[in-house]
Amino acid sequence: MKNLTDAYRFEQTKTHSSAHMIQRSVIKRLGLLILGFTAIVYTGCTKQGGKDEKVAPSNEVITESTDLKSIYTSNELSPQTLSELQQVKAATAKYSNLENAFKDNYVDIGLKMENMGYHFLKAELVSPTFNLGKPALLVYNKRKNGSFELVAVEYAVPIDPQSPNTPPAGFTGSEDEWDFNTLDTGWWTLHAWVWKFNPDGVFKPMNPLLIVN
Repeated sequence: MKNLTDAYRFEQTKTHSSAHMIQRSVIKRLGLLILGFTAIVYTGCTKQGGKDEKVAPSNEVITESTDLKSIYTSNELSPQTLSELQQVKAATAKYSNLENAFKDNYVDIGLKMENMGYHFLKAELVSPTFNLGKPALLVYNKRKNGSFELVAVEYAVPIDPQSPNTPPAGFTGSEDEWDFNTLDTGWWTLHAWVWKFNPDGVFKPMNPLLIVN
């Protein structure tokens, strides 16, 4: 009888010990989960609370809603210039679809340049009068699927024989960079990279991030 009693007590002690070990294991795991969750929440709060400077990714494609002030932060670009660039985006947004460019009489002139793209010209917009809402050329690149992506606009103004060395009046300020007689066209030309980020500047003729496909 004593042996049975001792066996029963041993089993009870063993069961109690096992339950205690399981309980400690569960509590330990729960503690680790709570600690991990707290670390995640703390990290998230720290990131949200910080004031990290916003930097545009080098391969960012500018959408119609992108705020140009957050991308082209040069102190030389005045609020008026930025406003004009936004007007250009609004005026050319529909040409994100190449079919709309064709409907408005832009034609492929067969000019494809590395760091610049494919050029489509509307000849009647080559004018002595600069009109920021009506660029003579639209510049595209090809996506991997073969469709065309609008990346920039380009203005073309005939060179004035009376003052051939004087660039046209373009955007507000002195940051726009007119190219003289590009490709022997007899024009001044000016790019505005309002649809694809250009790390060299919005008015630079070439964009090092653009690899022609």
